[in-house]
Amino acid sequence: MTNSLIIVCILTMIIHTAETLSYSVRLAGVRLNKIAIALSLTGIIVLISRTANLVQAPLTAKFVDYAKDHDIFPLLNYLKIIMLASSLGTLIAIAIFPTFVGLFERVISKLEIEGSIPKLLTSVTIGQLKNTRKYIRKPKLSLYYFRYLGIPKRFIVMNIFVTAFYTVGVLSSLYAAHLVPEFSTTASQASGLINGMATILLTVFIDPQLGIITHKATENREYRSQLGKIYVVLMGSRFLGTLLGQLMLVPAAGFISMLVKLL
Repeated sequence: MTNSLIIVCILTMIIHTAETLSYSVRLAGVRLNKIAIALSLTGIIVLISRTANLVQAPLTAKFVDYAKDHDIFPLLNYLKIIMLASSLGTLIAIAIFPTFVGLFERVISKLEIEGSIPKLLTSVTIGQLKNTRKYIRKPKLSLYYFRYLGIPKRFIVMNIFVTAFYTVGVLSSLYAAHLVPEFSTTASQASGLINGMATILLTVFIDPQLGIITHKATENREYRSQLGKIYVVLMGSRFLGTLLGQLMLVPAAGFISMLVKLL
């Protein structure tokens, strides 16, 4: 099962790296004043994330099936390792964030010229791929520069909890299936009980505030220069959310177990 765990961890890192890098697309769009085109590119990120999830989800569920027949199998430890992979994926995104902002600026400009994603992809040459090296930037993190960005603290805290809910949603339902084997099928399909909370918080509190932040940057040049730092703070809160998920895994699984028994 070790090989399967490695594969699941790699796919989990890809999912969280891709989702976190959506901030780099937004920043590139704001810098070029082409936010609508930039947001259309988020579909590519969603495609990468969902494709990885198509393989990751059944492989993770396989651990639960294996644990049914092997009492000594450390299922909880495996799930926590997978969650650590989500934290690592978020850290990778933070590290390559400056590089991908430059790359997406180039992609957005090319997309405006070509007019569609298929034409954009077919126009890429080997020489252009080699030139991507010039966009490589080292991340520069200094806590002093993040002190006065005007981000509401409740927004950051809410982003931490939303990320934690999404990180733990599917894994907690799978662990609940292990805790209540007589309702294993019901429990394994109950991730929406946790993800639903995250969706409500995301829709009501996160997305509108993120839209306001982005809109301010498009109209205010001074605010625009701070937007990259703001996104780094938000990515940092996502990282903290993945860590918080470690603490929420068992309670969330217990919550799902209790509810499926009442259904």
